[in-house]
Amino acid sequence: MIQIVEHAPQEGPYAIGTALEAAGLPVRVCRTWAGDRVPETVDELVGLVVMGGPMAAYDDFPSRTAELALLRAALEAEVPVLGVCLGAQLLAVAAGGTAKPGSGAQIGWGDVRMSAVAPVDPLFATVPGRLRVLHWHSDTMDLPAEAALLASCDSYPVQAFRIGRSAWGLQFHLEVDEAAVEAFARAFPEEAATAPGLLESASAELAALARHRDDVCKRFAAFVAGRAEQTATRAFFTRRAATWESRFAGDGPRYAAAVERMGLLPGRRVLDLGCGTGLALPALRAQVGGTGVVVGVDLTPAMLTAATREGRDAQAQLLLADAARLPLPTAVVHGVFNAGLINHVPDPAAALREWARVTAPEGVLLLFHPSGRAERAARHGRRLDPDDPMAEQHLRPALQAAGWHLDRYEDAPHHFLARAIRGHE
Repeated sequence: MIQIVEHAPQEGPYAIGTALEAAGLPVRVCRTWAGDRVPETVDELVGLVVMGGPMAAYDDFPSRTAELALLRAALEAEVPVLGVCLGAQLLAVAAGGTAKPGSGAQIGWGDVRMSAVAPVDPLFATVPGRLRVLHWHSDTMDLPAEAALLASCDSYPVQAFRIGRSAWGLQFHLEVDEAAVEAFARAFPEEAATAPGLLESASAELAALARHRDDVCKRFAAFVAGRAEQTATRAFFTRRAATWESRFAGDGPRYAAAVERMGLLPGRRVLDLGCGTGLALPALRAQVGGTGVVVGVDLTPAMLTAATREGRDAQAQLLLADAARLPLPTAVVHGVFNAGLINHVPDPAAALREWARVTAPEGVLLLFHPSGRAERAARHGRRLDPDDPMAEQHLRPALQAAGWHLDRYEDAPHHFLARAIRGHE
């Protein structure tokens, strides 16, 4: 789900919305101007778009606190963000910058210059060095130190920027079409009057802008779509990372008992995929000893931060990566442990193949959960599904097809465990 936040009826997403729809991405609109409440979390969100409005990002308007909280949550979970005008200023504030009054109103068509880093930016890579856009603002912002400036002009140096790897702010209105320009002029006639020829030149200005506008919007939509499954997973676990250890600390002995079933020799190399806060890492380190290598892999930065807080970085190297696309060479590890991860990957068959790729022949895969399948189904008010891919009759052939041989399967009341051995090519 893409969440769009609007502050005024005339300041909709326009070309951004068109690109999201064309990419097949479902959209939910929060109309703060109509009294809609801003979502409290980024759960289930794969993208966030915050539009412009007549209020100031440094003033305490009714939805400001909630919007900043949502933007901060999106930044922490690396949910892709696109902020326009007011939305860009709020993004800068959420990231640690400041919003402030500018040197005067900037309204009408005018040039912006791309920075040296724009050609390698995921959204701005094909935008020419100079671009005429629609300006409609009188405020500006100071960016946090880690921001990448993408576009500027003489009167307002901050025109476009990126925070981290997946959040963009646009001070100007790249999203507009003719309907948008007319709507702005009707809503703010006094401001429009300060820009002679605003409406008369709109058709020609938009004709020159359209190709670049549409390309940037399509690139954002493609960026969101291409990582939607990762984003949803990261968004889900980020909010839970702070309390994960306290919720599951009692499961430590079950994790240790499961690790014992791997039977790894001292000096071996082992991965904990989807390691979370690292409950299994001490047991894995004990099994392979000081000469072995233990790597905890997780997709969610907040989980690895929590693991470090628990001191798990003393037992293992912690790696931020997608467990289904590991940045590792072939046949490099002797064991792969994961607790519940197989239930969260978008393509379990592809994940099993990837884990086989990085595992040496005769290496061990241990799929574990501290609850049995029936216990988990009952906890969620469901019956045990005969089509569950973790049922033995389904899991065994799936493992075989990926290059594993299932040699132990336990679906007990209080734990699930499947142990498989990597075959020879």
